Amino acid sequence: MTPGRTTDLSELRARLRAAVRGEVAFDATARALATMDASNYRRVPLGVVAPKDADDVAAVLEICRERAVPVVARGGGTSIAGQATGTGVVLDFTRHMNRVLETDPDARTARVQPGVVLDRLQEAAAPHGLRFGPDPSTHGRCTLGGMIGNNSCGAHSVAWGTTADNVRELAVLTARGERLALGRGWAGAPAGLRELVDGELARLRTGFPELPRRISGYALDALLPERGADVARSFCGSEGTLG
Repeated sequence: MTPGRTTDLSELRARLRAAVRGEVAFDATARALATMDASNYRRVPLGVVAPKDADDVAAVLEICRERAVPVVARGGGTSIAGQATGTGVVLDFTRHMNRVLETDPDARTARVQPGVVLDRLQEAAAPHGLRFGPDPSTHGRCTLGGMIGNNSCGAHSVAWGTTADNVRELAVLTARGERLALGRGWAGAPAGLRELVDGELARLRTGFPELPRRISGYALDALLPERGADVARSFCGSEGTLG
């Protein structure tokens, strides 16, 4: 590590600690624990931040954006293609942002934080005779934030749907610091998205295969008017590249 890099790293750590209420760890142990997920990939981050809330996340994004430092969101680390690893700052959502905030049995919905483990959501829903549809084999460790990023499925998703099929609304922070409330009917759509879709309707209607568990690539066909222009659904499976 060059002296310049050392100085930059010290300044980054100091800025994060001053701006974030959660833990900021740049020691070797914290970095080693975030070096891998369930894949064979090994990428050592600069540091790990455990945000307390969305304001902490926004602060990390702003500080890292100003310094061109990449940010990776991490849940349970169950991904098998290296998605939860990165060489910049890793956001660990499992330490603090890990709760089921609200369940509404009548509306058949729940409001959760990104670091909540799937089994905790199932336990909250079970007394009402409800469950979250997807059931990946890592249900005891995977988090809802990671499931949304990956559009997770599971053995029963053909019957009960993928994660995208079971998401109604999303609160999203973009890399530029924009706070979006995504939903159906173009709710929360960033500038220019609707115009892009309107100009590509023919290709969007014919370019996506009709498969029960299609989770590869961006789900732009979810933005078609006949499918409700569902911005939240189109976000699922974007692997953190959109927010």
